[in-house]
Amino acid sequence: MKHLDNLYNPYETPRHTTVANNGMVATSQPLAAQAGMTILQKGGNAIDAAIATAATLTVVEPTSNGIGSDAFALVWVKDKLYGLNGSGHSPASISIDELKSRGYDEIPKYGFVPVTVPGAPGAWVELSNRFGKLPFEEVLAPAIQYAEEGYPVSPVLGKYWSMAAEKFKETLEGDEFSHWFDTFAPTGKAPRIGEVWKSAGHADTLRKIAETKGEAFYKGELAEQIDQFSKQYGGYITKEDLANYQPEWVEPISVDYKGYQVWEIPPNGQGIVALSALNILKGFVIQEKESVDTYHKQIEAMKLAFADGEKFVADESYMNVSSKDLLNEEYAGERRELIEDTARMPVSGTPPRGGTVYLAAADNEGNMVSFIQSNYMGFGSGLVVPGTGIALQNRGHNFSLDPEHANSLQGNKRSYHTIIPGFLTKGSEAVGPFGVMGGFMQPQGHVQVAMNTIDFHLNPQAALDSPRWQWMKDRTVWVEPNFPKHVAEALTRKGHKIEVQLESGAFGRGQVIWRDPQTGTLFGGTESRTDGAIAAY
Repeated sequence: MKHLDNLYNPYETPRHTTVANNGMVATSQPLAAQAGMTILQKGGNAIDAAIATAATLTVVEPTSNGIGSDAFALVWVKDKLYGLNGSGHSPASISIDELKSRGYDEIPKYGFVPVTVPGAPGAWVELSNRFGKLPFEEVLAPAIQYAEEGYPVSPVLGKYWSMAAEKFKETLEGDEFSHWFDTFAPTGKAPRIGEVWKSAGHADTLRKIAETKGEAFYKGELAEQIDQFSKQYGGYITKEDLANYQPEWVEPISVDYKGYQVWEIPPNGQGIVALSALNILKGFVIQEKESVDTYHKQIEAMKLAFADGEKFVADESYMNVSSKDLLNEEYAGERRELIEDTARMPVSGTPPRGGTVYLAAADNEGNMVSFIQSNYMGFGSGLVVPGTGIALQNRGHNFSLDPEHANSLQGNKRSYHTIIPGFLTKGSEAVGPFGVMGGFMQPQGHVQVAMNTIDFHLNPQAALDSPRWQWMKDRTVWVEPNFPKHVAEALTRKGHKIEVQLESGAFGRGQVIWRDPQTGTLFGGTESRTDGAIAAY
């Protein structure tokens, strides 16, 4: 059975699809992709490779993720798809009343208030314990080596590192932030492109995580250091919060989109927003990619899906509607009928009641992994635990201080989460992992890559290289400079406010690996908007 008509045919694209048959790792940083490939060649499987790549990305792309990150994974093993929610909960002692008593009317971006329990190290361990082949210490060895010996800063990494350092100089006030500068700008500025950067503290922390299978981070020496740092500056996160954390295996959710199953992790992630949009769009006849009507319907469906996501999506145990409710076929039909010939303001409906890195990995045993990891907003909270290289995330910023909202701030609760891995299947077979990182661009990137693949038969690299758009708010839509001008002008006439955005990073960074079931051959695409790379053999 062939998954996709014309998928494997050549297509005019600046960079052609990578093809291999033994193993493949696609991510946003060449050294990380190679780290994963090294593990594959040592006898590890795709799960081992994904863990190695993720750990290495905390070192070689600290502008987007770190040891203090959250993570999610979709894992295909022996003809079954598994989901792992590696996002951490809020500290037990935090609450809306507590923040309001301290004068907060919104949750800040930086400092200890938005810090939640880091889930990434626990996710690495959980994946290794359940599906890995190699010893955990061996899998983390490449990351430890890069942290200890250093690596030269790549071009896009250097750009964002410099931007972050300048921004933090202007916005971060207080001694608690000094450790970020000690770690990531020790000379008073970010390392320049080509300069070798290393972090002995980061290496030591990774080694402790490797040797103890995460125990040092959640119940040992590192947990004590996080606890002491938090107490010193009036933070909420404690060693008890860390000790009580455990990643959660979850059932992935999906919609049937024109004969293919598109899979996401269930809430608290926003993957359901992508599925909701596809559920609306599948009822339309869509024939041409570079059509005003196609783009108009995509944008309007995305707006409706986001409106529902903003209103209803939260930690799933706190939601008053279920994923099944939001993906109900009749409800999708009702939402579809709201799409008219002109742009409209996004509105939520009434469903029936019942800074990020992304990587994809595959091996020659049929295992495939879709993995995403992020601190949020680049370097996260601006806090680094002294001497450890642990940059703490700021996912709590996404909580609402409205006590009536599903995503309201409470202790021991997961926030609405932007990072989402995607996966595509057809029938009982895997097509493969895909993802587009980048805040609220992510579900929009998932919809565009899925439709580029299924509706327009673009190969993986072409599907990623294709010009992207991003709905921002109300009727405002950003488009890339190479977006078709005549289409942009026509969308303006339909009432959309089209703005050309020169910053390529605004449109996310994606990776794709598809497998041909007849031959086992892997076809990969990587992001041309960053230092993207595929390692394969």
